[in-house]
Amino acid sequence: MKQELNITVNGESYNFFIEPKTLLVQIIREMLGLKGTHQACDSSSCAACTVIVEGKAVKSCSILALQVNGKSVTTIEGLAEGTTLHPIQQAFIDNWAFQCGFCTSGQIMGAKAFLDENPDPTREEIQAAMDGHLCRCTGYNMINEAIRDAAKRLKSREVAKQPPAQKKTLPSQKWAQTAKSGKGAA
Repeated sequence: MKQELNITVNGESYNFFIEPKTLLVQIIREMLGLKGTHQACDSSSCAACTVIVEGKAVKSCSILALQVNGKSVTTIEGLAEGTTLHPIQQAFIDNWAFQCGFCTSGQIMGAKAFLDENPDPTREEIQAAMDGHLCRCTGYNMINEAIRDAAKRLKSREVAKQPPAQKKTLPSQKWAQTAKSGKGAA
């Protein structure tokens, strides 16, 4: 018997009636047509299908769609802002952290959830967080470097968003300003 699924994917709300055994990856790929989330192993061992549910990285091939009923899901398609890639996506490109690209969307989504929790990770923390994300083509060093680079990019983006700090006027500076103005000390 079909059940109702209300889900928000990449900021868009959807309502489906689905079989209870439907996997989240099936909703994403087959019903929404978002092909960036890959389905590879069907055993939850490669993480190519990783998406973000309510801020947490989730392997979409191992979770029933009804388990995310009423929740927000972000896929690789939801990271970019228009034609501008997310800093993590750009860091993967700039650091050659992919070859065939099949696992890349899962790697990026896992990195996104990790960097949201730990914005300044060490190399070892990245390795631990990305354990379970399998890549059969490239060296993991490039992926690690891309994530470290992405952390720097995200940090500089946050700094750029902050309003300029108010400059504190020191008494000696106030005297100099008064002397220059010719108005005398107040």
